[in-house]
Amino acid sequence: MQNQIYLLEKGHFLGEEKSMNYFSLGELVMDLAPEAERKNLRNSEGAFLRLENGDLIFIYSRFRDESAADAAASDLCRITFDGKLHKKSTDLLLKCEDEGAINIMSVSLLRMENGDIGMFYLVRKNESDLKMYLRRSSDEGKTWSDRVLCTDGKFVFVVNNDRVIRLKSGRILIPAAAHPVTETRYSEIAQMTFFYSDDDGRTWQENAERVALPSSYRNCETGLQEPGVIELSDGKLMGWARTDLGRHYQAFSEDDGEHWSMCEPSVFTAPNSPLSMKRLPDGALLAIWNPIPEYNGRTKVTDYFQGGRCPLALAFSWDNGEHFSEPIAFESEESRGYCYCTIFFTESDLLLAYCAGGIEDKSCLARCRIRKIPWDTVVELENLLKGQKYNESEN
Repeated sequence: MQNQIYLLEKGHFLGEEKSMNYFSLGELVMDLAPEAERKNLRNSEGAFLRLENGDLIFIYSRFRDESAADAAASDLCRITFDGKLHKKSTDLLLKCEDEGAINIMSVSLLRMENGDIGMFYLVRKNESDLKMYLRRSSDEGKTWSDRVLCTDGKFVFVVNNDRVIRLKSGRILIPAAAHPVTETRYSEIAQMTFFYSDDDGRTWQENAERVALPSSYRNCETGLQEPGVIELSDGKLMGWARTDLGRHYQAFSEDDGEHWSMCEPSVFTAPNSPLSMKRLPDGALLAIWNPIPEYNGRTKVTDYFQGGRCPLALAFSWDNGEHFSEPIAFESEESRGYCYCTIFFTESDLLLAYCAGGIEDKSCLARCRIRKIPWDTVVELENLLKGQKYNESEN
């Protein structure tokens, strides 16, 4: 059957702002809803990896407390799919108590140079101790090595799920938000920093200089939070971070992340929510995020479970990130919030996993959805959007 893109709602002008187009893309593979009766109030933030036998694993955070807060008790769970994305099994992979922690979450998965699976995850020992560790598996996830500390230092280091990347040079790079700490708490105002390994994850060090907002931004209460990074086709790195200034800010590095340019506003408007970006097999950049509600005609951002994180939209760049296409929304229920999107590629599909909680869940972080979009649909969408540039960033 030929894949089709279904236009749900055509964009229109609202005052001086133009709303975006709303599309139905692909199909839902799984909807991981919370189960209050089992004290499971949140399933969120995961990552994919292909196994050598063709199976696919998705490792995510399963909370098991009477709270969905970031510091509530959570474990790492694994779902195994066959090559056609039919679920084969679900198992508990790692308990927070075994890590000496109150919480473990924010997984990234990476193939190591020797073929091992590398599982990166955050370990929260208390409110002022949050760091990323790495465990390796040499038998496709049956057993795991002792953990290695990746983000050392007297800061709370926040790293989002699906953020760890390997550069063309072989260097592994972890983008992190460095939050200063006191004995009992950490500051909300963060700087963007990067930890790297040049020996395939055995040892780690922090880059030469952190990235901060200029001191003139006195009205910013977040600094640079939840950063991400992508390697451009010319070898330059583009890093970005969420802020409460109405858009993401970006910086660039030409030496594998050691030094960075001064941060500047990016093209991506957002209501203090994260952005995900990866390079597609055809070379285009794919960005997924929440454009500010005013952009699509929504102005109500007071719902605590949503925080303006609706709709979830995507855009492409075909010129190495210089410009992005007009965004289109593919998740847009106003009673839900969408965020923390994982992007993964199979031979036949684009896979996305993201938080999609709604009113019934009491938090946009409580529910995780997995969506499959066939490559034919992605190509059709790219052809549709080529030549439609997103609004330029404001300085």
